Amino acid sequence: MHHIGVPVSDLARSVRWYEDVLGIAPNGVTISATNPAIGAVVEVENASMRASFALAGDNVLLELIQYDSPQPGPFTGRNCDVGVMHLCFEVDDLDAAHRDLVERGVHVNADPVVLQDGDGVEAGALAGTKILYLRDPDGIQLELFELPS
Repeated sequence: MHHIGVPVSDLARSVRWYEDVLGIAPNGVTISATNPAIGAVVEVENASMRASFALAGDNVLLELIQYDSPQPGPFTGRNCDVGVMHLCFEVDDLDAAHRDLVERGVHVNADPVVLQDGDGVEAGALAGTKILYLRDPDGIQLELFELPS
């Protein structure tokens, strides 16, 4: 995989948030385009966009994209909606990450959950994994994931 593109409403705010909150710093690669061919490729008529790339982990680039034209709508997807995807980031200590997020005022959907068999869950190979869902400044769902030790 080369990169994951995430449309955002305010590029500068999102670049700061992903760096400050998740430690994903921009790598200096940016692009802007107001071009009919680019618009045709992404199937957005009269597209005008700007993007900033950041390295997430060792080998996946995160592309944060702001469309200036046409005016984008807000994110309204639910995790169960077809086509809605989420980014998942592995952390070493989910409890510490949870405390940090809460202290920063980040929207956390609920307290962390440990995947384990029982009570409607068949965890399988993921038994013992801790998960937490949160939202970025645009309300986009993200996941933090701690593998069992």
